[in-house]
Amino acid sequence: MAEKAPLTREEVTERIVKLIHDYVPQLADEELTEESVVNRDMGIDSMNFILVICKIEGEFSIKIPQEEWDHYSRLGDLVDAVLKYKK
Repeated sequence: MAEKAPLTREEVTERIVKLIHDYVPQLADEELTEESVVNRDMGIDSMNFILVICKIEGEFSIKIPQEEWDHYSRLGDLVDAVLKYKK
């Protein structure tokens, strides 16, 4: 059985952006980059932020420790977390 290639940063970013667009309607038309702030500063309330984190965990089959959630404010931070825990 061939080993799966590791996810690229670009693939992770694209999948997270799709999740955010799907689950946070107020950001559906926003162009998001790794520098985009995706926490409460951009209008995501705490429930939507938790939903996004949970959807990311499910999408990538990872578990991000809850005590780290407050450290993630930019899209790039979420990408970093996925790459860190996907190993």
